[in-house]
Amino acid sequence: MTFPSARGWLGIGLPLLLLLIMTLNMAWLEPLFRPLVDARAPAIYPRDSFLNLLIWHLAAVFIAIAAATLVALGGGILVTRAAGREFLPLARAIANLGQTFPPVAVLALAVPALGFGLTPTLVALFLYGMLPIYENTVTGLQQVPASVREAARGMGMSPHQQLWSVELPLALPMIIAGIRISLVISIGTATIGSTVAAKGFGEVIIAGLLTDNMAFVLQGGIMVALVAIIIDAVFQRLERRLSPPN
Repeated sequence: MTFPSARGWLGIGLPLLLLLIMTLNMAWLEPLFRPLVDARAPAIYPRDSFLNLLIWHLAAVFIAIAAATLVALGGGILVTRAAGREFLPLARAIANLGQTFPPVAVLALAVPALGFGLTPTLVALFLYGMLPIYENTVTGLQQVPASVREAARGMGMSPHQQLWSVELPLALPMIIAGIRISLVISIGTATIGSTVAAKGFGEVIIAGLLTDNMAFVLQGGIMVALVAIIIDAVFQRLERRLSPPN
């Protein structure tokens, strides 16, 4: 019992504590960052609060991945039904297209049409986050044993009931894994949104690069890493909780 508890603390508790300290009072850590900058340069990013940047960063990621989940889940269900099975190669090609274009290229194409700010960032994260969710949805639904489907039909379930009561619950751990992968990727990718004036931790990193302030770069990078670690650990636990016992 002791080892899992310690592992859980290191996996979620310690990163969460560090994130809270950096978000609510980064000034406490100024002595650690001060040696990295010139005496006249600020050691703590001064243009916005880290709490506000965290909220905007997470908002961009969760809005984009929520939309990607709805589309990918719907597409995955469609191509695993008898009526939509012939569209599987086309749907997979469309999902792959989102990862073919780098997010920076998507931003460059989206800005002229959508303007600067959050919207083009959401488009880039949406397209980039769809593939893992789609692939895991298809794989999870295809891995439902044929005997389970036969048993559901034998109980008189309609195809709709079979999908919602049997297939999706069994595929859910795999779907959650796809969402976890997309979230972790998007948390890092969202930093590029600051190049088109979207709020987030990328703002701190870019400011550090432009002013040769390594403290700013580390502050933004560490907070992005902590958020990714926490989200990954939380969703891994959710996967294990939803997985059927061996």
